Amino acid sequence: QVQLIESGGGLVQAGGSLRLSCVASGLTFSTYAMAWFRQALGKEREFVAKISGHGISTSVKESIKDRFTISRDNGKNAVYLQMNGLKPDDTAIYYCAAASRYSGTYNLATDINAWGKGTPVTVSS
Repeated sequence: QVQLIESGGGLVQAGGSLRLSCVASGLTFSTYAMAWFRQALGKEREFVAKISGHGISTSVKESIKDRFTISRDNGKNAVYLQMNGLKPDDTAIYYCAAASRYSGTYNLATDINAWGKGTPVTVSS
């Protein structure tokens, strides 16, 4: 059974930083692209960042790419999201996801093999 467990969320002041972690089990981790999504209250879940199975390729949402960085450690079955210069608009629940492919835009209904339960991030002004 695949499990993705996120951690590292919390309350932070605007301008601060957080590092989210996601540890995976029940899958051959390096064969999956990993991604982070977020969902703010009353909004649809949106893509944040993704990383290829071996970590060579990454992609971050254009509007936040100067502040957020995705990385992974296949030896630890973990993927990370470093978030700097946080803004109140970054407030959301952040979800870790495993995807069977890296390329292209994800269809959340068909391209995501597993989801974590999410970790909340709240940025105060």
